[in-house]
Amino acid sequence: MMIFSFFKVIIAVTRSFTAYIVVSLYVLVVAPMGMLWASVVKSPVILYWLGLQGVRLALAITGIRFRVKGREYLNVGRAAVYSVNHTSNVEPPILYLVLAPLFPRLRILYKAELHKLVVLAQVFDIAGFVPIDRRDREQSLDALEKATAGLKEGNSFLVFPEGTRSRAGELLPFKKGGFVMAIKAQVPIVPMAIQGAQEAMRKGSPIIWPVTVSVRVGPPVETAGHEINTRDQLIMKTRRAIEALLAEGPV
Repeated sequence: MMIFSFFKVIIAVTRSFTAYIVVSLYVLVVAPMGMLWASVVKSPVILYWLGLQGVRLALAITGIRFRVKGREYLNVGRAAVYSVNHTSNVEPPILYLVLAPLFPRLRILYKAELHKLVVLAQVFDIAGFVPIDRRDREQSLDALEKATAGLKEGNSFLVFPEGTRSRAGELLPFKKGGFVMAIKAQVPIVPMAIQGAQEAMRKGSPIIWPVTVSVRVGPPVETAGHEINTRDQLIMKTRRAIEALLAEGPV
């Protein structure tokens, strides 16, 4: 048993670092070409497609699979804020695949520190993704206004309302930004629950384990009738919806 466990660790480590190297090279090679093409045709579609292939490559190398229930709630023709719990770094790429039907109308509200990665930052900027630094109030407000404008233009946003990963897996307190965006743009919030990703990559560990991740998408929570001063009610309603999806267990 110990020998078997040892080999499992070796395989996971090998696959993990192979994925890091291969995906890094992929980004360095294809991103500049994709950005050039996007600037020529004045459309980010190629960047979404290249990102899709990069994510599929990474998940194939690491052995991660996922199952989805509730795809019917992905409304291609209507902007929305897709709100999901967060426990692991492997969740964003998985959710990127799940939300692929929304391309190229999908945007992501992401941590500003990722903007320091020069190549990715340029790709994110072209695609209209919005960095937010919650430690900088002025920057956060500007970011939320930019994201709200994107929603009004018909683009959807993926947000992690907890603002950071949960170590124990329980839902952390929700930040208000994504809900303020939804209210101002009068678009629905679509609750989502992802489970199993914490076992794939634990916080603080670079090793990625081959697991099957479960994603549930719930009915939209409408913002009609809500104003900024009732955002806490909207937050609670969305939180309960995500908790209910989590309580249903893996797909």
